Amino acid sequence: MKQPSLYIPHGGGPCFFMDPADPNRPASDPMWQSMQDYLAQMIERLPERPRAMLIVSAHWEEPDFTVHKGDRPDLLFDYYNFPPHTYSLSWNAPGAPELADRVAHLLSEGGFPVADERERGWDHGVFIPMKVARPQADIPVVQLSLRHDLDPTAHIAAGRALEPLRDEGVVIIGSGMSFHNMRVQDSQARTPSLLWHAALNDAVMDDDPQRRSARVAAWDQLPEARFAHPREEHLLPLMVAVGAGGSDPAWLDYDDAVRGWPVSAYRFG
Repeated sequence: MKQPSLYIPHGGGPCFFMDPADPNRPASDPMWQSMQDYLAQMIERLPERPRAMLIVSAHWEEPDFTVHKGDRPDLLFDYYNFPPHTYSLSWNAPGAPELADRVAHLLSEGGFPVADERERGWDHGVFIPMKVARPQADIPVVQLSLRHDLDPTAHIAAGRALEPLRDEGVVIIGSGMSFHNMRVQDSQARTPSLLWHAALNDAVMDDDPQRRSARVAAWDQLPEARFAHPREEHLLPLMVAVGAGGSDPAWLDYDDAVRGWPVSAYRFG
């Protein structure tokens, strides 16, 4: 069955695994509980178990789109100042080199220069949410980088080139955060974050696919855009998901708040 494309929140660092007594099971932190519950049901809510997952994380940027072709990557603990036990988590998902070749081929056909690599571990934008969503780590994963120019139109076009994978049993997942300004206090964030949240939801949920792509590509013109994203790497995975969504309808898949900041997830198809 055709799989959707998704844009999901991945939380903050290892936020779902802060219990040192049982570090490989999600902890029940009230601040992150609703997001954890959403992620825990993500795979079960798909049309069927996917053949593989293509994940675009906010935490990997390269000059050109780069496809991970490793067989079974390690984990990359790319977060800082967290408890020691969070640097020994495990999530041993297999890679999918044949799918990685297919991803590279589709991007090349779409006119993009494509690089590949085999040594980098899954970063926390991959393994933290997916450890909640699929703790048994039994679905193969291919990770695709962002392009470090963070051009929204290019990322939407890349997603569009990858849309055929959805008919091949592959779920395409953009992993980021719809609000990502960690420097502001909760009281400072509430009003501007609500304005941003409403404007982003309205753009993403536009029922005309071409207009939706254009509005999302112009994200920095939305109210409080640069307050919500001083740097947009956590929003760019949404662009890939929008492009891969093609002409399918958009759904607000998750909508809640963390520390008073609204956070959304979206599903296309």
